Amino acid sequence: MRRFQALYDRLDQLNGTKAKVEVLIEHFRTCEAEDSAWALALLLGKRRRRLITGRRLRDVLQERTGLPEWLIADCHGQVGDSAETLSLLWPEVRDRLPPISADLPDLSHHQPLHWWMETLLPHISGLKGDDQTDAVLSLWQSLPQEQQFIVNKLLTGGFRVGVSTGLISRAVAAAFGLEESLVVQRLMGGYTPSAESFRALTAPADAEEQINSGRPYPFFLASPLEAERIQSTEASDWLLEWKWDGIRGQLIHRGDRVYLWSRGEELVNDSFPELVALGDALPTGTVLDGEIICWEEDDSEPLGFDVLQRRLGRKQVGSTLRRDCPVCFIAYDLLEINYSDVREHSLEQRQHQLKEVLTNIHHPEQWRLRQSDSWLLNSWDALDHQRDKARQRKAEGLMLKHRKSPYLSGRRRGHWWKHKLEPMSLDAVLIYAQAGSGRRANLFTDYTFGLWDGESPAQLVSFAKAYSGLNDEEIVELDRWIRRHTLQRFGPARSVNPELVFEIGFEGIHPSKRHKSGLAVRFPRILRWRRDKTAAEADQLTAARALIR
Repeated sequence: MRRFQALYDRLDQLNGTKAKVEVLIEHFRTCEAEDSAWALALLLGKRRRRLITGRRLRDVLQERTGLPEWLIADCHGQVGDSAETLSLLWPEVRDRLPPISADLPDLSHHQPLHWWMETLLPHISGLKGDDQTDAVLSLWQSLPQEQQFIVNKLLTGGFRVGVSTGLISRAVAAAFGLEESLVVQRLMGGYTPSAESFRALTAPADAEEQINSGRPYPFFLASPLEAERIQSTEASDWLLEWKWDGIRGQLIHRGDRVYLWSRGEELVNDSFPELVALGDALPTGTVLDGEIICWEEDDSEPLGFDVLQRRLGRKQVGSTLRRDCPVCFIAYDLLEINYSDVREHSLEQRQHQLKEVLTNIHHPEQWRLRQSDSWLLNSWDALDHQRDKARQRKAEGLMLKHRKSPYLSGRRRGHWWKHKLEPMSLDAVLIYAQAGSGRRANLFTDYTFGLWDGESPAQLVSFAKAYSGLNDEEIVELDRWIRRHTLQRFGPARSVNPELVFEIGFEGIHPSKRHKSGLAVRFPRILRWRRDKTAAEADQLTAARALIR
């Protein structure tokens, strides 16, 4: 634990990427595999099971030390994090308590990290009532002050440190003499901290590895269009595609198994069994990159994202859901064929190979697997005109991909661009506000907006929630206004005088029985504060319904 604490402190104090990489290289080279495995898992920031909630730890502090509940709550509200709250308050009350004995393994901060993660902390998590309270307090009493914060973060499962996945992959690759791309791919699809998994991650490349692996490739992501930069190139060098509103995924057939991965590195085979069956018709050793989307067999446009949502997270998909939410896979790219990685081939070449693959498969529901339409851009003057057609196709906009581009990993500017439609927008009235979290826990930053419904008299109906779009100065100004114009309090939320108008942007809108307005919007955010409008000039619900296509 001491070594990991030292690693955390050094990373927290460094700003330069190069310096952080060097620190990580040293740690991975000199640490035992068991500890390196856990250090890697924690640094990656993947979701872990919460051993003890932050609320439970705060209750332990309050029950046994006599600290008033309001003080703990106020401190938590200021810092927005339970682990930090506890590490700040504990030194003030530590001496009030006699030494507490508890049923704990051989407790020592000299124990290695893997022992803490596999033995001590799970043991405390498994205790109940007073036994757990005694164990937590005994743990706190045994810890040096510099370890209080990090141990509490490990207990609550919210450990974060300022290093990216790419930086970590670079360090692991450099430490063990591997290609960074190989490390990135090995980390795709999940990582379980163990000595065996770490040794497998850092082992030399094996020719048989790809055949027996269901891991996806790192996804290549487009950047928002930089018009001035791209217009210095030839328009005819760029291919256009529709940007569909679905779930990015990779369909993989290796060996005798099929894998369907989402961009979030989740295996979604259970939610889309029709696509898994189609994947089995692909030649073994094939990987397709594309979009999972709901689409009727004979329709010219897809169904909305709200239809696709009904299938997400399903372990079983019945006949009714299959009928109402028909799914297909729009193939954008070919990444692997006959177990050969073709990502370095040009996009034109990969698309030609993709067409051959899809032409030669035979399946009764072959319509569910389609190659994405693409066409050459004729001129830069035609670009916006092409994009404007996207709404008619129920697409989010356009993708621009250079004809000669390889398939890279992550977001690399210059090769692929996304040119999204301008968002839909409505003017809405602020009706509720709630405090944020983290560094903004003491500010009202979460807002609910309403639209007018009916006549004589018209009523404001909750329409959308938005959490972004204002700058720091506007947030502070609005926070002060909210505190002065609060009508009622509902726990952490407040209703306010319906006076302020904001332009709310969103990517899509569809009917919803779950919302009071009967509507749900995609990715709502604040576009601007309409200081020039009164509440009476805000939009009606009828205007929102008119946007549904």
